[in-house]
Amino acid sequence: MTASASDLPAHVSPSIWRNTAAWMKATDIAAVLIAISLPWSTSLVAIFAVAWLVLLIPTAEWRDFLASMKRPACVTPLLLFALAVVGTLWATGVPWAARLHGINPVAKLLAIPVLFYHFERSGRGLWVVLGFLASCTAVMLASWLMFVDPRLAFDPARSLGVPVKNYIAQSQEFALCAFAAFGGAVYLLKAQRREWGLLLLVLGIGFLANMIFVASSRTVFVCIPVLFVIFAFRHFSTRGFILSIAGIVAVGAIAWSSSPYLRMRAGMIGSEYQRYQESNAVTSVGERLEFWRKSIRFVAEAPLAGHGTGSTKTLFEKDAVGQSGASAQVIGNPHNQTLNVAVQWGLIGSLVLYAMWATHLRLFVGSGVAAWIGLTAVVENFVSSLLNSHLFDFHEGWIYVLAVGVAGGMVLRDRRTTQAEQG
Repeated sequence: MTASASDLPAHVSPSIWRNTAAWMKATDIAAVLIAISLPWSTSLVAIFAVAWLVLLIPTAEWRDFLASMKRPACVTPLLLFALAVVGTLWATGVPWAARLHGINPVAKLLAIPVLFYHFERSGRGLWVVLGFLASCTAVMLASWLMFVDPRLAFDPARSLGVPVKNYIAQSQEFALCAFAAFGGAVYLLKAQRREWGLLLLVLGIGFLANMIFVASSRTVFVCIPVLFVIFAFRHFSTRGFILSIAGIVAVGAIAWSSSPYLRMRAGMIGSEYQRYQESNAVTSVGERLEFWRKSIRFVAEAPLAGHGTGSTKTLFEKDAVGQSGASAQVIGNPHNQTLNVAVQWGLIGSLVLYAMWATHLRLFVGSGVAAWIGLTAVVENFVSSLLNSHLFDFHEGWIYVLAVGVAGGMVLRDRRTTQAEQG
């Protein structure tokens, strides 16, 4: 006669299919693999993301999961995705393939509430943080090696100091890692863990120096001063804030005078604008101004609900007929997150977008390393999205999803633990 599960000796392990702890650990490892692969590979991120979702299913307590979805920080990304789906219905004149393709950039946001739920229960969110930091550190070291000796470049066709991806994606990674490391260093130094604190401080300086001297986007130079101000305000007293801002200004002046690369990147803005104004030349600055000018007109034509999901490229194609130079450029991304949303879903979409940023920002107003990492990710994404559509870009969007989702879960877990101790 076969014994039932309840008759088994206490030392016998339960079936692997009912071993929630094993599934939780496997799910955590999959999330770590997403973080490690994100700086290097697009396809690996997609593969590990699917594996993570599959592994998560056996661990889910569905009643708790549905209850967690009611949080504003969870509702807002779900609303933005729902708007993208419903928006396919009024995208008249847009092929259905383009409408469905327009949903893809928003779909990744669905992972944010799921990450909240998982890492609120898991105690391994720090694994993901350290995995991403270690992977980006490897990219940074490779970048410095390429800078010192260009013969070591993985691909000579790439920009100098950019071993994988592109300089825009690399800059977003490095800025997040730099300020996350600075924040972590402050907490570790206060806890008298000087060796680890100094290590994070050196890493942060390494990331920052790489962006100043080796390779960076101009967008990140808009983000860095904002992040420095928030860092000083968050971690220091009023006197410390004033002194740190003065120090930052001094360091910025030294960086400007000692980095030909930084001066070159900044100087290109004026020349590109002048060429665009004089001859409608196709330049980075000129294209952005042209994209913004046209997008504002598109929004004015359908201000409330927009032109529908996937309509942006079709609108630019129609407007480019008979044009030349920068005015003839066709794109599905107007290089501004608000305009990208407003063209497709109007004022309604813009309100949902800003509500999402606001609810995520509110989640990270507390103290602690996890809250600082989440705050850095939200602020960086918001500021960079003034000049790009980083929330909808694959790489930069996944940086936001992973950082906000994992850090948010860690913050929620800490709050639950504190409430339990106080209760």
